[in-house]
Amino acid sequence: MKSGSRIFGLLALPVFAVLMVLAAEFRPGYFNNITYLGGLLLLEAVAVAVWHYDNWFFLIMMLTFLWAGTDIPGGGSAVRWVFLTVGALVGLIKWAGSDRRKRLGGLHIVAFLCVLTAVVSSIVSKRTQTSLLKSSSLFLMFLYASCGVRAALANREARFFRGLITACEFISYLSGFLYVVLHYEVFGNPNSLGAVMGVVVVPVLLWGMLIAEQPNVRQRRTIALGVASYLLISSISRAAFLGCGVAVVLMCVSLHRQKILIKAAFFLIFLGAIIAVVQPDQFSSMASGLWTNVIYKGKPEEGLLGSRRSPWQETMDVIKESPWFGSGFGTDVGPVQGPDAGSVFRTAGGNSKEHGNSYLALLEYVGLLGIVPFAILVFLALRIVFRVCLWTWKTADPRPYAVPLAAVCLAGLVHAFFEDWLFAVGYYLSIFFWSSVFILSDLQPSAPRTQLSLSGVWNRRPIPANRVPLSANPLSSNQ
Repeated sequence: MKSGSRIFGLLALPVFAVLMVLAAEFRPGYFNNITYLGGLLLLEAVAVAVWHYDNWFFLIMMLTFLWAGTDIPGGGSAVRWVFLTVGALVGLIKWAGSDRRKRLGGLHIVAFLCVLTAVVSSIVSKRTQTSLLKSSSLFLMFLYASCGVRAALANREARFFRGLITACEFISYLSGFLYVVLHYEVFGNPNSLGAVMGVVVVPVLLWGMLIAEQPNVRQRRTIALGVASYLLISSISRAAFLGCGVAVVLMCVSLHRQKILIKAAFFLIFLGAIIAVVQPDQFSSMASGLWTNVIYKGKPEEGLLGSRRSPWQETMDVIKESPWFGSGFGTDVGPVQGPDAGSVFRTAGGNSKEHGNSYLALLEYVGLLGIVPFAILVFLALRIVFRVCLWTWKTADPRPYAVPLAAVCLAGLVHAFFEDWLFAVGYYLSIFFWSSVFILSDLQPSAPRTQLSLSGVWNRRPIPANRVPLSANPLSSNQ
């Protein structure tokens, strides 16, 4: 931060203090009202977050979204929208005024085309006001992910990813203590617990374990990974199992670390064998319960996807009624559920129902005409993930920052096939996922450029492709 800004901030502090004293003297009623005090506290928190925008704003905003999605008292507040709005606007200013600003690419342009499509669907919706609010939140999320996160992350990748690993360790240990010791389900719904652990925490901690150089750090992260894996299994969320499994297997295979998968499978088999020998009755009940509760969700008579067939069919029926323009982004045509019903991945307010699939829900919202830019956006994200996996297969180097982000993005895209959260901006996993996608677009390995050799004129030799750096962001040696 420039010295002029620091001087201005230091001069503004005493002026603000004097104004507060005068307000308390002439308008004491303002300081007896809990609403005014809460607004003042929020204003101070936003000011502190903006003051430390590059270092702390992303963390503070994610904490507000996480707070809003848990059972912690006061979690239903609208504080998250204040931080998202401020973060998007301040991020745009910082990105525009930064000398290191990065250009907007095809991914960012397609994202804003998605916002335009959402606005068009809102205009033809029966719930225009609600749909426009949902579209504006989508715009703020894409604006923050395109400008705010990228501006704050410039030349600070090492610090950001160290903080990401530390945050995942803290979430793993704290969640394990709350769930195992206190029996307090802080995430409210097992599906939400599985989503957090399977999409974010497990892939990031696995990467952190692979790159750890010190034995004590590796052991600490391995224990955190074990706790997160236990919480993932205890959630009995098939979508989280599948998303995490695909991401972890692809990460290990692309890095030529198949031994990790073999060791994990051997450990599970060995643990199961011990339980079967020591307590055969408990093993039998556990096996039958696993088959019934995980595979069939307690309803074997309905088939493998019985729990998803009903919402999928209802969504398809609505799509057939209005296939071209949809019902409006974030709104439904049919009867909706109350604020406390339905999926935990939907924002509260009683304006949405459970769809069981993010892509079907989006098709219902914007129709066949509006789905095109969203489909292109998902395809571009998958293409980036494929490029990262192809590069890691060639190099077997786990250190680049694109590796964990690719795993998170892949796990999220797979998980979204069975849960409706991918474009639900109010849910904390949605904003973290799309921030990861836009960060990954900057950190993805660049394709090598071959140079034309004109030895007859300049006598120059072409640069071999294997000497061209494929990643501009290797981990620093001090990590």
